[in-house]
Formats: sequence, structure tokens, C-alpha cells
Amino acid sequence: MAESGWDLIVVGAGSSGAALAVRSAERGKRVLLLEAGPDYRSAEMHEAWRSPNPIVALLHPTAAEDLVWQGLDATRTDRQQPALYWRGRGVGGSSSINGQIAIRPPMADFADWALPGWAPEDVLPYFAKLEDDEGFGDEPGHGRGGPIPIYRTPQENWGAVDAALHRSAIAAGYGWAPDVNAPAGGGVSPYPINSRAGRRVSVNDAYLEPARALPNLTVRGDALVDQVLFEGSRAIGVRVVLGGTVTTELADTVVLSAGAIHTPAILQRSGVGPADRLRRLGIDVRADLPAGRGLQDHPIAMVQLPLTEAAAIKTPDDRHTNVCVRFTSGPGAPEGDLMFVSMNQSVLAMAFADTGAGAGAYGVWLNQNYSRGEVSLLSADPGVQPLVRQRMLSDERDLPRLRAGVRAVVELARSAETAPILGGSLESANEALFAALDNDRELDDHLLATVGDSQHATSTCRMGDPGDPDTVVDPDCRVLGFDRLRVVDASIFPFVPRANTNLAAIMAGELMAERLG
Repeated sequence: MAESGWDLIVVGAGSSGAALAVRSAERGKRVLLLEAGPDYRSAEMHEAWRSPNPIVALLHPTAAEDLVWQGLDATRTDRQQPALYWRGRGVGGSSSINGQIAIRPPMADFADWALPGWAPEDVLPYFAKLEDDEGFGDEPGHGRGGPIPIYRTPQENWGAVDAALHRSAIAAGYGWAPDVNAPAGGGVSPYPINSRAGRRVSVNDAYLEPARALPNLTVRGDALVDQVLFEGSRAIGVRVVLGGTVTTELADTVVLSAGAIHTPAILQRSGVGPADRLRRLGIDVRADLPAGRGLQDHPIAMVQLPLTEAAAIKTPDDRHTNVCVRFTSGPGAPEGDLMFVSMNQSVLAMAFADTGAGAGAYGVWLNQNYSRGEVSLLSADPGVQPLVRQRMLSDERDLPRLRAGVRAVVELARSAETAPILGGSLESANEALFAALDNDRELDDHLLATVGDSQHATSTCRMGDPGDPDTVVDPDCRVLGFDRLRVVDASIFPFVPRANTNLAAIMAGELMAERLG
């Protein structure tokens, strides 16, 4: 064991890291949890982030300052200019700032991973363990009493856009699926939400707050990890910038859980990454691995809905979305490769959406995609944010399916079931989209110029067979070629799952805490 007395250092207190650190401490390990952003108690969280609607925090003059990474920009497609990439910092990570969507991936995702220890039967118990599902907790494969509450807004409390998407999708034949977290299937579903009594529950609330009294768990905020320290091929600790001072922490095992953007950045600063890039920055290469490559997210396109006064949300705390539709784009496409979403306010694409009270939308995102981007260092200085190029829709298999999804969602917006909530012209509200709608090339150009992301970054430290050139970690999450160094967060996912990523990231933390013993 390292001289400091830490059995385990976990870097990052987000969805995976908080679960992993707490469960490991509960098993008796001496755990140091390092978080680049602020450490705060649950009662100290800004009230704007507790709201069911993220617009409250988005429009607050100071709420986002500490809990959102500033200066972290990304290009969505190769035709777009960089814009803020919405990622959380501070204890709770992105679970403190996201849309509170608690969707599991379909078990088909894990079957497709085809990795030992990550099959559907391996992961399902941990999804059940983490949840306290109000509506389906007694059903097979579900759970009650876990840290994360799962709530579904009753239909009578849905917003007008929620209800219109439900009506129009049912009329179009998509079918009703009351539990989108069932192991398989698709259709029109109420969103599961990680909230209790209408208030956000982050992993800071659910995992860290109840564990604060554990004598063997230490949480340090404002601790920016520069790099992993090694003796030969063995990780022995980390170098940390804490309050402007560089310090060293040593441990028996180091786990990086800093997320799909900052985990590969730490690895690259440590000499683990694409060798040519590292040498250009003057970083000594320890291992030529594709850390940072393979980035995925869900590209989303929207049809703006000019709402009547009666259909607009009534208070800022009205929930922004409650309904989704998981479906398959066409014959031969991956099952459930598209998803419709309702937006009572257009806040899901946070970087560019119209957030006015009368601006609703239907969105469609590519739930499974093939395009891959990259995270790469611009400097060896840990205070400089990496370059993020998402390269969405760059794979030729993606544009035709999103194009089909856009045309399908336009049909829902034009339907008789949607008409009662519209207070203006769809054509005027979506002039550029509708002008391109009937021409494949023009629609592709429009999507490449306007598509957003869903803040679901994954796959920059891909888990796989050690013989695969795309692999960074093996199925035990060990970084190839190194001892006592693991990655446990959404960066290890072989591809972005067909769901929001929060629950899958928590599941990985739960599962790996048990495997680490």
C-alpha cells in the first residue's frame, strides 16, 4: 500500500466516481475522492439547480459559474464553430446540471458490447441496485430503496407539448410503452426523472451526502489533477493542483472518473495517448494508446413550435420535458436508433435553443450513431481546456437516418393532434428547415450547420479486447499496459448508449466498486 495510507484515489466526483468512491469506502477501503470543482454539502446547492426545469439555472446570473466548466468549447460538426459544451464540475458532476433524465440503455446495448462481465445479466442487477423506482420498483429487473429516486410525472401534470407529442405519436402508430426502462422495446413513454418531491437528486445528494461521516472517505474539492504518477508501469498516485499549490497524493490504486472529456486529458498529460500529438506538446510518451479518440454524443435536431398562450409553460419551474418516443428509423437500421423528445420549453439543446416561455419544440436525436470525434490537448497545462471536436454526422451511415427522423418529427408537428397547441405558423418558425426538407442534399447541409448535441459524451477511453487497436481499457477497466490504473466513467463505453448516460455511468461505478473488492 502507498505511504499516504490511501487504498484508492478516485479522480472525479461525478456519476461514476461518487458511486465508486462511496461503495469502496463502505467496503472498508481508505478512499480519497478528488474533484476539480467545488465540494459542497447538499443543503448548499444553489436552489436554481433543484428546479425541475434547467431554464431556471440557465437564466440565473450566477448559478452556472461554479458548476459548469467554463471555457470548454466543442465543434458539433465539421461545419460549425466552437460553442460551449455543457459539462458539470463540482461534486455531483453533470448529474448536478443535467435534465434529470433517468433512462437506462436497452439491454441490447450491452449485448452489442460483447464484453465479458458486461452482458445484460451482469449489469442489470446494478441498475436495479441504484434505483428507487416509484412506479415499477417491484417489477423484475427493477429496484426499490436504492440511492437514485425514479419518478414519472403523472399524465395529468404533463405540459402541452408533452401531451401533443403523446397524442400525435400514438395516432401515428408508435405505440405506448409505460416503462422505457424495461429491458427491451420502444414506443411512447413518460420520462423517468431522478427527482424527489419535484427537486433534483444528484449523485452528491444520493451517494456522497449520506456517506460524509465515513472516517475512511475523504473528499477534496478544487483539486485539479494534472497527471498520474508512475513507478515503471505501475500507477502510484497523482499530481494535484490544490489551491494553486502542486501536491502529490499516493495510493495503491488510481481510478480516473473525470468524464469523457477530462479523463482522456489527464491520461494524455500523463503520457498515455496518441504518441504524435503528445510529442508535439513536449510530453514524454509512456504508451501510444487512442485515449481521446472515439468521442460520441447524440446529435439532436429540432422543430420549433410557436405555442399558444394557453400551451406555454405557466411558471419557470414547470417541467421542460416529460415524454419521449424510442423507435427504429427503418428496415435494417439498429433497433431503437432514433428518439423523439418533447420540449415544453426549448432548453434541451442548451447551447443554442430559444428559451422563451412561448417557444416549445419537438426534438429528434440519433440514439445510436457511428460518427466519432476526438478530445485532444492544446497544452500540457492542466488549466487549459482540451480541444473537443465531436465530428457529428461525419460517418455516411448517420445523416440518412437523422434525415428520416427529422422528416418523421415534422409530420408529427404538422399533425392534427399537434395543431391545437400552435399559436403561429410552423413554416415561419422553421423557415430554413422547411426550405430544405424535401431535398436530401439541402437537408443534410442544414443538419450539418445546425445540429446540436445532447450533452451525452462517451467513448473516449473505449473498453474492449486488448488486441483491438481502438481499445484503451480492458473489460476490467484497466488501462492497457499499466498496473493499478483504471478508468471508470462514460469514457469507457464502446459507443454512446441508446439512452441518456447518467444511469449507465452510475451503474458502472456500482459494478466496478464491487469488482475492486
